[in-house]
Amino acid sequence: MSTPSPAATPAFDALARRIVDEGTIGDPWIDGVPRFGEAPCVLDGKTARALCRAAEAAAAAWDEVGRVVTDDERLLDDFFGLTPAQKAMWLASRPRWHGVARADVFLTADGPQIAELNCDTPTGQAETVVLASLLAPETPGVTDPSRELEARWGAMVEAYLARTLEPEAAARRVAGVVYPTELTDDLPLVRVYRRWLEARGFRVVLGSPYNLARVGRDLVLFDEPISLMLRHYKTDWWGERESAWDDEQIADPVPLVDPLSAALEAELDGRCAIVNPFGSVLQQNKRAMALMWEHVHRFSTAAQDAIRAYVPPTFRAEAMHREQLLAQREAWVLKSDYGAEGDEVVVGKQVSDELWARSLAHARPGRWIVQQYFEARAHERDDASEPGQIANHGVWLVGGLASGIYTRLSTGATDPDARSVATFVRA
Repeated sequence: MSTPSPAATPAFDALARRIVDEGTIGDPWIDGVPRFGEAPCVLDGKTARALCRAAEAAAAAWDEVGRVVTDDERLLDDFFGLTPAQKAMWLASRPRWHGVARADVFLTADGPQIAELNCDTPTGQAETVVLASLLAPETPGVTDPSRELEARWGAMVEAYLARTLEPEAAARRVAGVVYPTELTDDLPLVRVYRRWLEARGFRVVLGSPYNLARVGRDLVLFDEPISLMLRHYKTDWWGERESAWDDEQIADPVPLVDPLSAALEAELDGRCAIVNPFGSVLQQNKRAMALMWEHVHRFSTAAQDAIRAYVPPTFRAEAMHREQLLAQREAWVLKSDYGAEGDEVVVGKQVSDELWARSLAHARPGRWIVQQYFEARAHERDDASEPGQIANHGVWLVGGLASGIYTRLSTGATDPDARSVATFVRA
């Protein structure tokens, strides 16, 4: 366990000990700074419902992105600029793209706004369930909005298996959790997934894409035939890799052709189901939000309403005049196509003219969007502590249905320093 920073309080130290004793999350600090807040976020029912409605409506619009692209495959090259491996992922998986996702929803004076939808390898499940289990018993008069997350996730997995697998493969009940084994940050999530799978009668094997192979018609992980591949390895890491900045180089740009081919072929043969599907390579790409705005006429009326209500105006960076972006720095946020939150995100209002101009100059063409900046409402806390913080309400979606809320508090844009807090709804 890391040494707590001076910012830690006795209350946090007590919570940290309980978190470690629970066994899922090994370190409640990051770089010596507390990762969690002691006081839960308690939402009123109306607010919680509004967050969930926004997430569900937006997820339906994201689903229509896939239909639009299926009707006009030229968009894969002309609009999204997908690489050959990325196109293979989409074409082999379509229309399947969603199992579990997290919509990052912020409250504003104009209602909920969704900064992005993390549908590829969303994280935060461990923090959601652990904090709720520890703090719910001592938070009277509330309900846990994530109490059905595990059950709904399990039902989604079973439904996906039933629709994908041959009977022999379905009876195998061996799951492979494929994740970047060199990164320890994902271990709490891996522990949660393993626990959930074992509770449903799966034997679980852990490994990375480099441990995958095709033997006969089966997909094997460490020589173990698996019928379910739980994919927690980003789609853009499976394909060709190139920095979104034109003055940076990626050390290992070569796509994982052999393991990717093995996984896709095994699923097409009905021997292994993959959750989340590789099709999320399209919807995870932030240019999907630009498609919503630049081609809004291609979407259904319901999707158009959701886009205008919940998705901030978003456009491909190259579709905007550079002079306009330079002059309107405070009005825009620059985001790369596959960058994680806090990484490859430049908030114009929070940087200097010089840094903004340099960012625009070195943004690799075809890889960036600009999204209209919105002012998130300050989070209101019952204990009146740490005023002025912004709440990022991560609404969990399972099969398109809201199934929980994961809240992080920060003083600015959500980044690794944001504090996770338990989320409850007043009964």
